[in-house]
Amino acid sequence: MSDLDADVVIVGSGPGGATFADVLTEAGWSVIILEKGRNHLLDLEPPYGLKGEFSNDEIKFAQRHFLGPDPLVEPRTFRRTEADGDRLYTGDVNNLPSTVGGGGTHADGKLPRFREEDFALLDARGPVDGAALADWPLDYAELEPHYAEAERLIGTAGDAEGNPFAAWRSGPYPMPPGPDMFGAVLSAEAAERRGLHPYRAPTGANSVPYDGRPACNNCGFCAFGCPIHAKGDPVASLRRALLTGRAELRPEAYVTTVLVDASGRRTTGVAYLDAERRHHEVRAAHVVLAAGAFETPRLLLHNGMGNSSGLVGRHLTYHFQTFTVGGFPFSMHGERGRCVTHLMDDPIVPGPAEDAAARAAGLPWIRGGTVEHGSSTLPIQEARNHPPGPQHNRAMRDSALRDRLWVFTMQGEDLPQAGNRIDLDPTVVDAWGFPAGRVTYAPHRHELVASAHWAPLLEAVMLDAGAEWSFSSTSPPIGDLDPALEHPLGLAPASKHVMGTCRMGQDAATSVVGPEGRFHDIENLLCADSSVFVTSAGYNPTLTIVALAHRAASLLCGRPIPGPAVSTR
Repeated sequence: MSDLDADVVIVGSGPGGATFADVLTEAGWSVIILEKGRNHLLDLEPPYGLKGEFSNDEIKFAQRHFLGPDPLVEPRTFRRTEADGDRLYTGDVNNLPSTVGGGGTHADGKLPRFREEDFALLDARGPVDGAALADWPLDYAELEPHYAEAERLIGTAGDAEGNPFAAWRSGPYPMPPGPDMFGAVLSAEAAERRGLHPYRAPTGANSVPYDGRPACNNCGFCAFGCPIHAKGDPVASLRRALLTGRAELRPEAYVTTVLVDASGRRTTGVAYLDAERRHHEVRAAHVVLAAGAFETPRLLLHNGMGNSSGLVGRHLTYHFQTFTVGGFPFSMHGERGRCVTHLMDDPIVPGPAEDAAARAAGLPWIRGGTVEHGSSTLPIQEARNHPPGPQHNRAMRDSALRDRLWVFTMQGEDLPQAGNRIDLDPTVVDAWGFPAGRVTYAPHRHELVASAHWAPLLEAVMLDAGAEWSFSSTSPPIGDLDPALEHPLGLAPASKHVMGTCRMGQDAATSVVGPEGRFHDIENLLCADSSVFVTSAGYNPTLTIVALAHRAASLLCGRPIPGPAVSTR
C-alpha cells in the first residue's frame, strides 16, 4: 500500500496550477492543490458550485483586500538597485490576488498568443548590450496544439482573422468576439486612419454561454473577480478537476517547505501551515510549483534549493507600461464593457521608423508591445481624487477623471537582466515570520527608447479619435526621480505581469528548469507558472502560462500530444 497522499501536490491554484490539475485528473492521476489564500470561488463539496461571493463592490476589492493579499500581512519590498540599500519601499509590490483561482480571478482576461519570433528573439534580432537575452528551448509550432487546447479549456472569444500580425493557428476561437466598447470603436477607427491595425481582443470573458457559465453581461467590473463567473480562467479547470473525484483543494494552506529525500535530488512532498498555523505534510510522487513568478522563487530561496545555477529569482521581467490618456468632450461610456475589447500589435512588429529610432539611440533594435484600447478608472477611485466640499458632487457628475477619459496601455517588452530579481528581504518578514520577497528592478534603456518612440504616435491617434488633449506617462516613471520627493511606491512597476524568475532552458548552468518544466536540480519537481518564461514578449502572459502547463502536465502523465499542427493560413 502506498504511503503517498496523492500522485501530485500542486502549490497554487491559479491558471498554471488549475490547468495542471485538469490534465492530470483527466488522465486518472490524483492531485492535492494547496492554495495560500481564501476560497471565494467554488464550493468544496460536490457538485462544486460557484460560490457567488464576487460582487460589483469596488471598496471590497480595492481597499479591503477581499481577494488578498493584505500588504500589512504579506508585505513585499522594492528597490531599484543595490545602491538603494536594503529597500526603498515596503508594502504592496506587484501583488496578484492570493485566493483560490489566483491571478486568473482579476482583470478582463485578455488571452493573446505569443508570436513565432517571441520564442527565438535572440536568434531573430540579435543581442542587446546589458540584456540577458536567450531563446526559449521550444518553438511556437511545439506549443500551438497546447495554445489551442488552452483556448478550448478556458473558453476564449476572439476573431481568428482580425490580427494581421498574429502567429498562424490550427483553428478558430471557441467563441466569437463580444460587443465592441464605444470608446474602442472611436480609437480603433482613428488608429486605422493612421495605418495601424487594431483588432478585437481575444478574451476569456464568454461572448455566449459556454461550459455551463453565462455570457458576459458587460458590467465593466473585470478589474476584479467576475460577479457572474463569465470568465473561464481558471474556474473551469478547477471545477473539472474536482468533479473527477481525483482532486482535493485545500485553501488557506501556507506552504513553508519543499521536502526532499536524503539524496537531495528528489522531492517527497511539501509541508504547510493551515489557517490555525498547524503543521501538515503532504506526500506525493511529484510536486508542482505554480505559485507565480514572485512566490515560487521566494519559496525556493527560503528552502535553499533548486539554485545550482544561481539563477533562481534572476531575470525578473514585467511589462514596461506606457499609458496614453485622452480627455474627450463627451462621455466615453467606459464603465460598460469588458474593460478592453480592442488591441493592436503594431509596436511589437518593428518597421523602418522603429529601426531608425533604435539606431538613433545606439540600439540594434526596439520592440514595444501590444496596445490595449480601454477605459480609465472606476467611481470610487475617481471620487478619491476629487476634493471634498460642495464642488465634489459637481465634479463627479462631470466625471472628467473617468467618464470622459480613454486610455491606451502599451504592454512593452521588458528585456531580461540578471540584476533584476526577486530575493529575500534581510529583515522584513510576513505574518508567518518568513522573509518577505524583495524586488530589485530597473528598466533597460531599450524599454525607455521604445516607449518614447511610440508615445507621441499614440497621442496623435487619441487626438484623431476626438480627444481635446492627450499625454503619456509610464510605469515605472522615466527619468531620475528623487525618492525624497516622489512617493517610493511610484518607483515600482505597476504591472501585474511578473515573469522569468526560474527561466527554462536545456543547459542546467544557464537555466533553472528544462523545456518540460522540470527543475534541473530536483528531478520530480516541476514549475507551472510564468517563472519559466525566458523573455516577456509584449503580450499578456496568461494564455502562455496555461499552454505551457498543459504541455508539461501532458508530458508528465503520458497524455497523447497532438503532432505539429497545420496552419489554417
